[in-house]
Amino acid sequence: MATMADVARSAGVSVATVSHVLNGTRPVLPHTRQAVLDAMDELGYTPNTLARSLVTSRTRSIGLAVSAISNPYFTEILQGVEAAALDHGYSLLIADPHDDPVHERKVVQLLHERRVDGMIVAPSADPGELLAYLGRHKVPAVLLDRVVDSPADGSQHFDQVCADSADPVARLVTHLAGLGHRRIALIAGLPGLSTTSERLTGYRNGIAAAGLAHDDHLVVHGDSESAGAEQATAALLSLASPPTALVTANNAMTIGALRALRDRGLSVPDDIALCCFDDFAWADLFSPRLTAIAQPSRDIGAEAVRVLLDRLASPERPARTVRLPCAFVHRTSCGCAEQPRGSGKPEGTAEPLTSASPEQPLPSVKGTVS
Repeated sequence: MATMADVARSAGVSVATVSHVLNGTRPVLPHTRQAVLDAMDELGYTPNTLARSLVTSRTRSIGLAVSAISNPYFTEILQGVEAAALDHGYSLLIADPHDDPVHERKVVQLLHERRVDGMIVAPSADPGELLAYLGRHKVPAVLLDRVVDSPADGSQHFDQVCADSADPVARLVTHLAGLGHRRIALIAGLPGLSTTSERLTGYRNGIAAAGLAHDDHLVVHGDSESAGAEQATAALLSLASPPTALVTANNAMTIGALRALRDRGLSVPDDIALCCFDDFAWADLFSPRLTAIAQPSRDIGAEAVRVLLDRLASPERPARTVRLPCAFVHRTSCGCAEQPRGSGKPEGTAEPLTSASPEQPLPSVKGTVS
């Protein structure tokens, strides 16, 4: 089995230089680094990770704690995290907190006990114990997807990476209003999650921008799950004046809403229009195809790794929140006609979203859908 000394001889460098390349403990000239890597490859040298961690106090590992890993959104985030971690020479330890604050605290402690160099965590709706643990033990951490409020003293303890949520939902609402809808309902997520509150804010902003009156009966919680959204949709359809359009606040709730509509024999968009937050692989396989907000899932995961590595390199740097833009994917479940081939703007094309401003007015409201 090849040793570090063998690699050093083959590359024409010292053993110390090989160590610096492996551990990142000192800058090495690019051509020297490449010579060491080539020698390692040629000799089939495999670093002793355990021994290296004893020298550097680093395990070259990242802990990832996200709930509902089976959800396509988080699966894509995981792929982004894994690819970026691998690119930087890090392995990944994964745990599912199940959106339960007690379990969340346990799995984060277990990851910490495995001596991961840092963590990427999608916090639950009640992350108090989680944040206290991370802060008490000074664990380098990035909060993913769901953000937390900054402390009252104006400081911010944790880096955060997420997608924009409010403006995209407002875009869906004003798009439906522009098609003539006056009773637009929101199936919101689990109370307490920042994504839920931000999408609620976006809904209210969209209703106000379209000049519509807010109706509390048109906002229901599906608790970010398919079954909850199915029940919530049934409640909306039982109103004396039911909605003519639905906005679902995540992909799982979109499935639940569609199931409830199917069970009542309602057709989308002929009987009720539907727009959803979260695009997913089979969204354009439904009939009609789903108009959706697409989050940059893999980019969110990759960015979280970059931010964490920045934190590891500069522990004292100010904490930051990075928000990545979403895209509006215009299909036909909103009630718009299929775009003809060769029209120059194919149906299903993703359009970048920007915040509403006087320079970029929201769509005007026209007509009425009964």
